[in-house]
Amino acid sequence: MRELKNDRYLKALMRQPVDQTPVWMMRQAGRYLPEYKATRAEAGSFMDLCKNTELACEVTLQPLRRFPLDAAILFSDILTIPDAMGLGLYFETGEGPKFERPIQSAADIQALPVPDPEQELGYVMDAVRAIRAALDGQVPLIGFSGSPWTLATYMVEGGPTKTFSKIKKLIFSEPALAHAMLGKLAESVTLYLNAQIKAGAQAVQIFDTWGGVLSGPAYREFSLRYMEQIVSGLIREHEGRKVPVVLFTKGGGLWLEDIAATGCDAVGLDWTVDLGDARRRIGDKVALQGNMDPSMLYAPPAAIEQEVGRILHSFGEGPGHVFNLGHGIHPDVDPAHAGAFIEAVGRLSRPYHK
Repeated sequence: MRELKNDRYLKALMRQPVDQTPVWMMRQAGRYLPEYKATRAEAGSFMDLCKNTELACEVTLQPLRRFPLDAAILFSDILTIPDAMGLGLYFETGEGPKFERPIQSAADIQALPVPDPEQELGYVMDAVRAIRAALDGQVPLIGFSGSPWTLATYMVEGGPTKTFSKIKKLIFSEPALAHAMLGKLAESVTLYLNAQIKAGAQAVQIFDTWGGVLSGPAYREFSLRYMEQIVSGLIREHEGRKVPVVLFTKGGGLWLEDIAATGCDAVGLDWTVDLGDARRRIGDKVALQGNMDPSMLYAPPAAIEQEVGRILHSFGEGPGHVFNLGHGIHPDVDPAHAGAFIEAVGRLSRPYHK
């Protein structure tokens, strides 16, 4: 494999010195880019795009052609594992992901298989291999998965929800059954991420999108313990280099110390957390990733630059920070504003890395 031309993202995750703060954006390959919309139209549907190796590779590379980003992230979806378990993932326009066969009984949970990542999820590994080859050492490739808890919420609810009533009914009325499902999901995610690493992913991130809807005790029991289990089962060195692991719980600011204690290398932060406070709490143990409010990209470029400066000042000098948004970029953001954001991070962060 080629040596990386730009490895500041991996170095920052390992809290090693860099020349400037690395930056990438969650959902950087997405609907805010006109070229993405054209490729998705060519593919026919979102899942057809995910399953087409050539087109999944193309949309992964599109933001890198526009912006000086420090990492590429695999183009896929967090719900590929439940789909591979036979739940029938589909997307309703304007309504998000749904399942044809949601989990409704103990028998449904018992029947869930643990997918073979090179078989049922082989299209993801094909995409990883193709993207890694196409990147040609330009920047590292990030692989990812949804967390067991987040996957379970969609599997039981059948789609997006505001109340989480079905999944919460399951965990509180039949906790043993919930743990049986979460255990299968943790095993599946571990296999899936390890397969991505073997295929060429150079860092991996677990997206715990819905961990923040739980109470502290429920978060530790039904979300965090399974992410910790996954972290302990991951390949942490490949191709002669460490493979960093990032955990991101949206709404997880109350539990940063617990997240940092899982053995992960970096903790992703949403925009509700003060970066300087997070650094004081856990920044001597792990790197931090984040955390500008994605809605800030609606602001004029001068205001975006001011906010980037504020966040960099909040973190302060030294390594261990990957600049990102606090969640995914919104589809109606002007790409020029994303460009202003990325340029500002590169320019304004250099004095912090003397």
